[in-house]
Amino acid sequence: MKWTLRIIGLLVLIVVLFGVSILFLPADRIAKIGTDQLSRITGRNVSVTGDVSMTFWPVLGVSAAGLEVGNADWAKDGAMLSAAQATIGVDAMSLLRGDIRITNIEATSPTIRLESRADGRASWQFTDGGGTAQIETETTADTPARQVTIERLVINDATLIYDAEGGDLVSYNGVDLALDWPEPAGAATIKAALRPAGGQISVDAVIERFAGFLNGDVQPVALDASAGGGSLALKGRASLEGAVAGSLRLTTQDTAGFLAALGVAGVDLPARLGRQIDLQTDLTLTPDRRLALRDLSADLGGNRLSGAADIVLNGTPQVNAQLTAGALDLRSLTAGSEGGSSTTSGEAGWPTDRIDASGLAAFNGAVSLKAERVDLGALTLGATRVLLTNDRSRMVFELREVQAYGGQLTGEFVMNNRNGLSVGGALRAAGVQMNPLLTDLAGIDRFTGAGDAEVSFLGSGSSVDAIMRSLSGKGALNIGRGSIAGIDLDNLLGSFDVAGGTTVFDAMTASFAIENGVLVNDNLMMSLTNFEASGAGQVNLGAQTLDYTVTPRALRVNDDRGLAVPVRIVGPWADPSIQPDLKAVIDLNFKEERQAAEERVKQQVEQKLEEELGIVREDGQSVEDAIKDRVEDKLKEELFRIFD
Repeated sequence: MKWTLRIIGLLVLIVVLFGVSILFLPADRIAKIGTDQLSRITGRNVSVTGDVSMTFWPVLGVSAAGLEVGNADWAKDGAMLSAAQATIGVDAMSLLRGDIRITNIEATSPTIRLESRADGRASWQFTDGGGTAQIETETTADTPARQVTIERLVINDATLIYDAEGGDLVSYNGVDLALDWPEPAGAATIKAALRPAGGQISVDAVIERFAGFLNGDVQPVALDASAGGGSLALKGRASLEGAVAGSLRLTTQDTAGFLAALGVAGVDLPARLGRQIDLQTDLTLTPDRRLALRDLSADLGGNRLSGAADIVLNGTPQVNAQLTAGALDLRSLTAGSEGGSSTTSGEAGWPTDRIDASGLAAFNGAVSLKAERVDLGALTLGATRVLLTNDRSRMVFELREVQAYGGQLTGEFVMNNRNGLSVGGALRAAGVQMNPLLTDLAGIDRFTGAGDAEVSFLGSGSSVDAIMRSLSGKGALNIGRGSIAGIDLDNLLGSFDVAGGTTVFDAMTASFAIENGVLVNDNLMMSLTNFEASGAGQVNLGAQTLDYTVTPRALRVNDDRGLAVPVRIVGPWADPSIQPDLKAVIDLNFKEERQAAEERVKQQVEQKLEEELGIVREDGQSVEDAIKDRVEDKLKEELFRIFD
């Protein structure tokens, strides 16, 4: 027992002498010892630039007015970490045992520069001179490495700069970070707040086996992030190099607000195309920022999509996707923004509110889409299979298989917003019902029949109204049996009455040209049961007006010369005026009779003049010339009397 007490007393004396020796060391000397040790641990130059103060027990710590940790020798810019105020605490008992257990690191207003290269190098991977990416003290062959652990890391008001080779430079100000890592072999809990655009992004994450994660190993990760109007949850595996795999869910009530909080301001997504999002998918992200989405399911605020996509995230996203949908509502792509000023519901005419086509710049690439139904506003399509390609704000819808209006549509539709919005295309229709097609396109519901048609067109402007008034193009149609409501051409030929009724025709053909929003046609031909009809005139697509003449002709009347009764259709196409052109009826049908009547009247007038004036015409002389000669003779007689 006596020897036991002596040994304990000796140990206490050693500890006291050790503590006293520490107390008599100047703080800057201890700081120098600490920074040298950190330099050996990290393989980087660590320096303290300001005043230093110390704490001793149970936490041995140093507080410095300035701390700087150098970057990797291959890094481009500045120190990896520079802080205006920093505090580092070390567990004293662990240090006595030969271990380095950092209980806390706190930094105020630091600038953190992180860089990574395509060959796998990362500036946050420290070495002890041997070249291995690990945090451990310098050792000899006979002594094991002393692992460094950090129980808690707190960073306030940091500037974070991340430069990944081949990617865009990322810079955030006002970053707060708290790391809790109580067990060296256990998990780390991370809480962070970022403010890239004023609004706060809150991040909560748990990373299993954090020591391995710091050394570049792939480890289980659970992450939740929220920002203005949305949240994101990820559960899977990740590495510090940027590799991620797992299940992702993204929900936004206000996608524009969510993106603005991320620093992407001014995004106004079309209605039902991402203003609200509920997305679930399995994802894989590689360190070179290539994203693969599988088993994708997304509700974009009314439109539901499923499928798969591959996206390159360097710069403007490059997308390659295969998607399927049920009923797809794309009216917001072809009409003005909701809530804007437009023509009132009681007015005729096209919408005049501005079309926001900025979404065309959101990505480049190709997307194949299969949908049960597509509503484009002006057109409603059935089962649809299209290929959508977008290149620098020029989007092309290639119609590969489209069922519409009882027939099939093929061709392409183009939206180009590179230098102002323009739309165009070349469409072909086979076996299409004209009544619903014309009703949707132009509000014309008087026409029925099924047939083939083709049209090419180009228009530009910031609203539907402007585009329709600028349209140019050409087209043709070939229709089988059909009808025209509101006019009875059979009755017209008998009574000149065109009010009411319906004209049934056996076939119709026409071609047309469009210029400045006006469609012009001069070769309409219709075959009817008892006669034929032709047509010529124009349709003002921009103003929604008609000025068109249809001329039915009965072939076996009027001494086999036929009987034609032109009908002029003029006015707004929603309610045009339909009247026979009686002057044209006479010109077309009774030309010979009119000429004969005019000749008889002329002869009667001439005879009366001869009798009244006593004029005698010479052979071949007209009445006008005879009267002129008679007047001249009379004037001569009166002049000669002056000299009598």
